[in-house]
Amino acid sequence: MLDPQRTAFPRTLVLGIGNILWGDEAFGVRAVEAFHRRFRLPDDATVLDGGTQGLYLVHFVEMAENLLVFDAIDYGLAPGTLKIVRDGEVPKFMGAKKMSLHQTGFQEVLSAADLLGRYPKKLALIGCQPLDLEGWGAPLTEPVRDAIAPALEAAVDVLDGWGVAVERRETEMVGGLLGHGLDEVGYERLRRD
Repeated sequence: MLDPQRTAFPRTLVLGIGNILWGDEAFGVRAVEAFHRRFRLPDDATVLDGGTQGLYLVHFVEMAENLLVFDAIDYGLAPGTLKIVRDGEVPKFMGAKKMSLHQTGFQEVLSAADLLGRYPKKLALIGCQPLDLEGWGAPLTEPVRDAIAPALEAAVDVLDGWGVAVERRETEMVGGLLGHGLDEVGYERLRRD
């Protein structure tokens, strides 16, 4: 999370976007939560659950030199298939097939950052092909849930290629990224109850 006491802006932003209420649409959020639990980044990097915030994310994106995004993307592939797109190709895939309001919003976020002259120098999208986008309140489907671990390894490779030191935690952090109880474990508990 961003530290308001920090004077320097984060150089690298690892961002997950999506809607946790629509089945596999939650992939980006659940992937960034898992990344936060398993890995530690240097002080000039930030991990952020962007949810469905849309244009509210412009401030975070414009501060980043390097931007890595996790999201559910309909590539027309087999469910759970990961595809990594980079730099100028990213906006094209963010709108390949509109699945929810946040995708259009994220295209606008990238456009706004560009108009402000503060577009990230390096950009990567780790997208996962969803299976179910209709299940209101449903958890991730098995193929999409199984794609999270390989997505995290892909993220480590991307960050390593950018020169960002990623350190694997000795023990996984407990609790959600935002501390609001809607991380995957808390959400599933609420859903069952």
